[in-house]
Amino acid sequence: MPKTVVHVFHDDDDAMVTGTRVAQRILEVASEQDVQVEVFCFGPAQRRIGRSADEADATFNRQLDELLAAGVVVGACVNSARADGTDGDLAARGFNLRVARDEFLRFTLEGATVISF
Repeated sequence: MPKTVVHVFHDDDDAMVTGTRVAQRILEVASEQDVQVEVFCFGPAQRRIGRSADEADATFNRQLDELLAAGVVVGACVNSARADGTDGDLAARGFNLRVARDEFLRFTLEGATVISF
């Protein structure tokens, strides 16, 4: 089955909020096209998961939770999460914690289309 991966890397407000919103919008029609949707957060954006410093953080986290609730695999780098001390919190929220290197290679092997924000 074809897959679209939304990779949220940048921590500027627009990239985070738009990236997760694009994933939601793709999800709205993905089943009609028999396409899977996946989200992978890494780098600066991953450090904003769980934060609530401003409206963008709140929107980003709400949209991630909505994607998780819809059954979308939402991943993050396990090594970064461990370094930041957030691995337990992310796992409890339902994040798929994996080594980023391995995930990027998996996307390639699966022939996924990766869209980065």
